Amino acid sequence: MATVLVIDDSNTIRRSAELFLQSAGHHVILATDGFDALTKIVGNPPDVIFIDVMMPRLDGYQTCALLKKNDRFRHIPVIMLTSKDGVFDRARGALVGCDEYLTKPFTKSELLEAVARHIT
Repeated sequence: MATVLVIDDSNTIRRSAELFLQSAGHHVILATDGFDALTKIVGNPPDVIFIDVMMPRLDGYQTCALLKKNDRFRHIPVIMLTSKDGVFDRARGALVGCDEYLTKPFTKSELLEAVARHIT
């Protein structure tokens, strides 16, 4: 099973994702924003990262860009979690290197299928 990092400022979203992922046997790391996430992955890089777009301090686009510019983390698939799924939003995600877009609210099967697509 995979180690999955879920970055979201919403406690409800973090806990829902954690329950869904743990029920499938995945190890879950939770972070409240980009800064929190960056400190947590240094010692334990995840296999997949789910990241909210709209967060205080360091948003999803900024966090994704930092990860993709770092040689140690650029290979980790980043899946954006957002209610904003317009063409501009998806283009901006692609520009910073996100690997996939998942629209909120997501289902358990959508979340697990996204992980399955990105782990080998």
